[in-house]
Amino acid sequence: MPWKDKTVEELRKEFAESARTAKNFSRLCQEFGITRATGYKWVSRYERQESLSDRSHAPQSVPGRTPDDIQEAILKVRYENPEWGGKTILKVLENEGYTNLPCVRTANNILQRNGLISETESQKRQAYIRFQREHCNELWQIDFKGDFPLLDGTRCFPFDIIDDRSRYCLGIFAKNNTHGVTQNMEITFRQYGLPNAILSDNGGQFAGFKGGFTRFERWLMDLDVLPIHGRALHPQTQGKIERFHRTMKNELIKRSTFTDISDADKQLQEWRIKYNEVRPHHGIELCRPSDIYIPSQRKYPEEIKPYEYSGIYRTLKVNYKGYLRFDRKEFYLSETMTGAELELRPLEGTHFALCYRNYKIAEIDTATEQLLNRRISRLP
Repeated sequence: MPWKDKTVEELRKEFAESARTAKNFSRLCQEFGITRATGYKWVSRYERQESLSDRSHAPQSVPGRTPDDIQEAILKVRYENPEWGGKTILKVLENEGYTNLPCVRTANNILQRNGLISETESQKRQAYIRFQREHCNELWQIDFKGDFPLLDGTRCFPFDIIDDRSRYCLGIFAKNNTHGVTQNMEITFRQYGLPNAILSDNGGQFAGFKGGFTRFERWLMDLDVLPIHGRALHPQTQGKIERFHRTMKNELIKRSTFTDISDADKQLQEWRIKYNEVRPHHGIELCRPSDIYIPSQRKYPEEIKPYEYSGIYRTLKVNYKGYLRFDRKEFYLSETMTGAELELRPLEGTHFALCYRNYKIAEIDTATEQLLNRRISRLP
């Protein structure tokens, strides 16, 4: 090792470049005469394109100084997970059996001293009010993550499903397109049971065009699962899955390359396990999603049984063109509702509620011959 022929900065750069291909990081540190904690520091600074020169540090209080092995463990977790902050790192180490861990502030100071926290990123981490359902499976959120390129020239469209209460990721499906959502949901239903409701955006896979109904929505109602859609142009309605997608992007997609759809699926499934079973989640008080999630007791049925209405109200069938005929008047619903038996429940005046199974799907006004309020809601 020609120490005398190189400056300290050159040696640190050589070490960081060697670490990229080193099979034994500890041995490489020994060769350069530094600790692993120092090694992680120089690798991190090099990858962030920061100066490898010495920095001035305020003197540390020796009696309260965090032991070197704990500092090294903190830096190691951060090196392997660059998006995790001190609070998350300490929880992971606690779950792994570490004791005598420092407080969150000290852990963040360790990261900051080693050039792993910038002031800009710190200012982004602002607290916000979270809303969540009380129990698992009360609500699932579903959506497509923005597609990303694969090395074979195609693109991957991840379709994701999470539980609103626990943040548990029930499925990530690496797809070449945005079709086949029902098949993906069926796989998930068979594994985890049925939720009470599913929240999605207004994409064509989920919501009907101009207020119509999709086959997906009808299928969910057949299973007694309420389809809910977020407000148009308001992605914050699905804040949890939007946040999930940001985490996926930061922790995996922007840090990896994917050769083809099979490789993308492999890496996504490995990350899903880490997200569910290793990574503490701030939205659930640093629990892991797997600590909280419980599968649904409502099993996916092998066949959908015909629905029996009460017999109190009149029932009509939607014709093959998607129209409902009522007292010589026609109301267009959707071709996806062809053959469906609907119950007409009287409201005020000339208004009637159109009910499919145990869901109100629209209102009609027989005086103006208008179809009103197509929003799906569960009947009391």
